Amino acid sequence: MDKAEAWFKLKERQTTIGTEVLAGCTTFMTMAFVVIVNPGILSASGMDFHAVFIATILTTIFSTLIIALAGNYPIVIAPGMGINAFFAFGVVQGAGVSWQVALGSVFLAGLLFMLISLSRHGRLLIESIPASLKYAITAGTGLFICFVGLQNAKLIVASPDTLVTIGSLHEPAALLSVIGLVLTLVLMSYRVRAALFIGMLLTAAIGWLMGLLILPDHWFAWPGTMTGTFMQMDVKGVFEQGLFAVTFTFLLISVFDTTGTLVSLAEQAGLMKNGVFPRSRSALMANAAGVTAGAVMGTSPVTTLIESGSGIAAGGRTGLAAVVTCALLAATSFLAPVAETLANLPSVTAPALIVVGYYMITDLLHIDWKDFEESFPAFLVLVTMPLTYSVSTSIGIGFIFYIVLKAARGRFKEIHPVLYVFAALFIVQIGFFHG
Repeated sequence: MDKAEAWFKLKERQTTIGTEVLAGCTTFMTMAFVVIVNPGILSASGMDFHAVFIATILTTIFSTLIIALAGNYPIVIAPGMGINAFFAFGVVQGAGVSWQVALGSVFLAGLLFMLISLSRHGRLLIESIPASLKYAITAGTGLFICFVGLQNAKLIVASPDTLVTIGSLHEPAALLSVIGLVLTLVLMSYRVRAALFIGMLLTAAIGWLMGLLILPDHWFAWPGTMTGTFMQMDVKGVFEQGLFAVTFTFLLISVFDTTGTLVSLAEQAGLMKNGVFPRSRSALMANAAGVTAGAVMGTSPVTTLIESGSGIAAGGRTGLAAVVTCALLAATSFLAPVAETLANLPSVTAPALIVVGYYMITDLLHIDWKDFEESFPAFLVLVTMPLTYSVSTSIGIGFIFYIVLKAARGRFKEIHPVLYVFAALFIVQIGFFHG
């Protein structure tokens, strides 16, 4: 007990072991859906579900322990929603890239993220991107993952006349998706902290009653291995296929999600000091190391989970809460049969994707829609991301039109020099390597 007090500074942050344990359990219940949804999404790219399941848990524990022990923050880092959909549906299925090469791109993005975290000039990358485009990228990714969720729910289906159209509730899976979404939204309206996870369980139970879900032969199993995904990343293929814009997109989303969420959670926990995020380098390095390690183990990029806020709301103020969450995650490694059963019925996980998309799109509030040169490029990012099914292409379009409109008005001073390099990179990607 004394060692825990000394390491996590419980008295200094006016908390107790009991409070931190409760906070860690709360965070786990809120983010547990990630362990089910992430391997479910990545398995759509051809990756082995069980290997990704273990990779998701180990990568989350690895990166979370870094920020918990080195930074003493009650924050969990895990594979991000949205960016995993981009990995599976945008890069692998959409662009025809193998998942091994996609992992290679994630690995390179992780190394670049580590360099940014260590470098004094690391903020140059963040500051060079206009705020309006940053918000649009997050919101656009939210629309993208919502679109994926609606497709998985069979609420949006293909149409030969209009490309897409509304699904039919005569389809049992679509009906179950609607039921699951309504249940989840009701739980959220009552401020139930684990609404997404509980909603999935309730939807699964109804799916079982409808005959859509087959219970596993056994509920527990010894943790499997990552043989199918470990060290399978193909870095050479990234250079051969010119996937530099894809790598850059993984990097941008990882950096933006991480920095924005970290500051938000630190403010919620009252850990900001005079507007400064203490030990920010260790927090960024935890995320960067997680992205890199995740590529090695076999999962899409990690990010700081906004769901950590539930644990903070429950009183979590130190890394001990995050350590408790890690212990519970380790226990879930024995529940692979249950996770696979839930993930195999898309109607169970689709509502979570739709809701996550809603949370991500709220960043649009921060865009100045009265400034045409700022808002129209952001608008292009927003609408093209789900329509092109390509996060990297939409980001490139936004960058290019931002420069065009600013230059047309003679507002060259508002264009960061680095932005020209990024735009050129995307022009090459879209013009010579796309489709």
